[in-house]
Amino acid sequence: MTYLAKPRLHHPTLAKNKVGYTRRDYEGKISTLCAGCGHDSISAAIVQACWELDIEPHRVAKLSGIGCSSKTPDYFLGNSHGFNSVHGRMPSVLTGANLANRDLIYMGVSGDGDSASIGLGQFAHCMRRGVNMVYIVENNGVYGLTKGQFSATADKGSKSKRGVVNTEEPIDMIGLALLLGATFVARSFSGDKKQLVPLIEAAIEHQGAAFIDVISPCVAFNNHPGSTRSYDYVREHNEAVNRLDVITGREEITADYAPGEVTEVTQHDGSVLRLRKLAADYDATDRIKVMHYLQERAAAGEVVTGLLYLDPNAADLHSYLNTVDAPLNQLTERELCPRAVTLDRINAALR
Repeated sequence: MTYLAKPRLHHPTLAKNKVGYTRRDYEGKISTLCAGCGHDSISAAIVQACWELDIEPHRVAKLSGIGCSSKTPDYFLGNSHGFNSVHGRMPSVLTGANLANRDLIYMGVSGDGDSASIGLGQFAHCMRRGVNMVYIVENNGVYGLTKGQFSATADKGSKSKRGVVNTEEPIDMIGLALLLGATFVARSFSGDKKQLVPLIEAAIEHQGAAFIDVISPCVAFNNHPGSTRSYDYVREHNEAVNRLDVITGREEITADYAPGEVTEVTQHDGSVLRLRKLAADYDATDRIKVMHYLQERAAAGEVVTGLLYLDPNAADLHSYLNTVDAPLNQLTERELCPRAVTLDRINAALR
């Protein structure tokens, strides 16, 4: 089996940013996701955002859980720090790393299954603690690695490829982030690079818990029951020595529309997303009005995109805990181990 690798050589005329890096320096390995997957567009947006912000790749720590989305950190910022954690446990690992070294830029990448199901409790505590991070959920409403079952964010009444109707209420990640105290909340569409890149840039610059919910369509599930050429039928009637899938390539879905406008985006399965981009005079600093507006537009069948909420006076976990300015992993034994007189003073305060 042959795997393609990206060439290490760069063309000498490639543009460089202020810290001397080309856009290629922010890329990772070649993606193994399905052709046309929205997740690859998100990876490209992260690459563009970090390049435009003149961030040195080694200053970024990217963490993920399990799922199609959690594979994507391998496809961007190949020269940064990375950690692929247990399913749904990315937030606690990131919190520990952030407390140990506050000098890094922390980026958590997750999916609707990884964050809205098994990792829902982890997501909740990460938001309410105000961990200084960019939390991106690549939201496609299905479990892509396990053949397209509904995820917890799938809309009630939506149909699967097999025609099954989802009867359960969806978990609204945006609503949860707002309720739990996130100080930067946004939603975007993976095909709208003009909107997504600056949102990621703003989230990176934000001091506190920044959450971005990105609608990212899954393109893989095109077979249907009853077909003699479906994957399941062939497997049932073939003595196969291994199990292989062939994914037909699809074109990337894109959208380009002005602030305040509504656009309808037809996805590969024929379903339609109605996206409303926030107007220029939208007030993103009033949490109550934001929640009311989102509920109002959801009742109209619209998915609102843009920077939904921003707390201009946000703080992060380090300020709440009053930690020292130096990263904890750089403190010496003398600084970490207090003398007896210091311990006596601490114990006296607890009496």
